[in-house]
Amino acid sequence: MENKNFKDLKIYQRACVFRKKIFELTKTFPIDEKYKLTDQIIRSTRKCPANIAEGYGRFHFKENIQYCRIARASLTETQDHLSCAFECNYISNDLLTEYDLEIETLIRMINGYIKYLNSKLKQD
Repeated sequence: MENKNFKDLKIYQRACVFRKKIFELTKTFPIDEKYKLTDQIIRSTRKCPANIAEGYGRFHFKENIQYCRIARASLTETQDHLSCAFECNYISNDLLTEYDLEIETLIRMINGYIKYLNSKLKQD
């Protein structure tokens, strides 16, 4: 079944859930991090679903794939910010592990979507 729009994509939906989790997490960070780590981690997490959506709106599969790669990179950026939060004692090791696992799942889903788009590209 074809997706009618980007909101139907499972990767987009899951990335949005993750974005919300991170937003809630950052509410627990110290106030002096508001315009530092908090802002950076929120931005990197928001970029993932935004780039999936933007790529979906592109005319060519190659462009869509490039935006998926950017979304994937944003997730690894988020991983780094979470590592920093752990180093600053803002999150526990268990929470870091939980979020790392979620990010790895999202990355695998993006890789699967890229593989699907590549197969469509070859059919074109």
